[in-house]
Amino acid sequence: MALKRVFERREMKYLLSMADYLALRRLMGSHMQEDEYGRTAIMSLYFDTPDYQMIQSSMAGGDYKEKFRLRSYGTPGPEQPIFLELKKKIDRVVYKRRISIPYRTIHQVIASGQIRVMDRPLTANEAQIQREIQWVFDRYQLEPKVLIVYDRIALFRADDAEFRVTFDFDVRYRTDDMTMADGSFGQPITADFDVIMEVKSMGAYPIWFSDIVNKLHLVRGRFSKYGYIYERYISQGETNNVTEPV
Repeated sequence: MALKRVFERREMKYLLSMADYLALRRLMGSHMQEDEYGRTAIMSLYFDTPDYQMIQSSMAGGDYKEKFRLRSYGTPGPEQPIFLELKKKIDRVVYKRRISIPYRTIHQVIASGQIRVMDRPLTANEAQIQREIQWVFDRYQLEPKVLIVYDRIALFRADDAEFRVTFDFDVRYRTDDMTMADGSFGQPITADFDVIMEVKSMGAYPIWFSDIVNKLHLVRGRFSKYGYIYERYISQGETNNVTEPV
């Protein structure tokens, strides 16, 4: 599938038991197919102010939320692209803008606080995204706070690029070693659900999908991995040893 740098969509979340997940996949049948990567470890390194201003503001509610993270699909090698992602939520619509850099350049970016793509010329769109991310870095004085890892299965429809469904398993985190290249290990979270389903769409659900959601009595909820981990673990002082990622 083509690489996207700009996203605008709604993201609806459902917290599922394993029984719900298996029933859902069975009923979905051939409506959707897994992407080419299969089950993939997603690694997201979240940045925040020294006093966690961004996540606290997000958890307080309101119509505007903002996050910045680095994202890797799998444990990265030196030349693997890592995505710098600026994610905003305005009136329940998610806007995500991202650019990629080789993993080997991440330490320099974090140490300098300068967002630069140095290995290739930028398109006009990429240059604009780079400026936006730099503005956020300068405004908030961002620093790495927590590395969150989970295993994801992503589904799509070939005839509807705007409708996607993802399933996230085994959410884990670490704050004492945030080096992505060290692997996808982490402290598992303790939760009363097994799977996080995200439905990504700008419009209404397809009728067949709405029928499945209603049949299984699935209820849409609010959930943030970073917010959950901050509230349950970081803010409680259980993980205070933070080291700089490389």
